[in-house]
Amino acid sequence: MTVLWTREALEKLSEIEEFIGTDSPRRAETFINFLIEHGESISQNPKIGRIVQENSNPNIREIIVKKYRIEYRIKKDKIEILTVFEGHRRLRIDELKIEE
Repeated sequence: MTVLWTREALEKLSEIEEFIGTDSPRRAETFINFLIEHGESISQNPKIGRIVQENSNPNIREIIVKKYRIEYRIKKDKIEILTVFEGHRRLRIDELKIEE
């Protein structure tokens, strides 16, 4: 399956990188690559993530990577990474920006 990153997810990655980069640009780049690798690995087993509690849709799932949640949607022929955010927060449904 192909993994596609939504604009929202890419913007969140950029924000995370900018935040971490204020202390260490190299560490920020390494961590973002780490998050991306985990997101891409979902293609090997799309149902590996748990169903997102705030949504209860079996096709919208998440994996936890360090302290971040990677939210994704399983479609027939692809995985869409919807957003990435710190795990201590609850997901706001408007963050998903799901378009059919």
